Amino acid sequence: MTTSRLPQRSAAAAAPLRVLLPADVTAPALARHEVRTALLRLGVPEQPLEDILLATSELVTNAFEHGERPQRLELEHAAGRLTLRVHDTGGMLPELRAPSPAEARSRGLVLVQALSLDWGFERCPGGKYVWAVFALPDA
Repeated sequence: MTTSRLPQRSAAAAAPLRVLLPADVTAPALARHEVRTALLRLGVPEQPLEDILLATSELVTNAFEHGERPQRLELEHAAGRLTLRVHDTGGMLPELRAPSPAEARSRGLVLVQALSLDWGFERCPGGKYVWAVFALPDA
């Protein structure tokens, strides 16, 4: 995972969703609801939809727990790929860790890595984006 492979935004990319996130524990649930609604409108089949919703929960929860606060979530869809970005105001960069079997937590980015084609992060004014890219079959 590197920041150099960050999916580039293009004018051709459809931006079906941009959501401002609350700075409280309701952020993951709100994000899942909004992403589910957008993906159903796009006609995304159940299995990729469930994978994307799990990754959404993990990225927003990480922004809430490890960033200073989640700020917004964005989805873009173009050329059979969906890019999910979660922006938070924290300066700490995400770190993929291999948790021990005894740990009850610390598996979020491992799940995101397993569910997505690629993931990474980008520093930006006011914090950072953590992103994940998913293949979407044509609906």
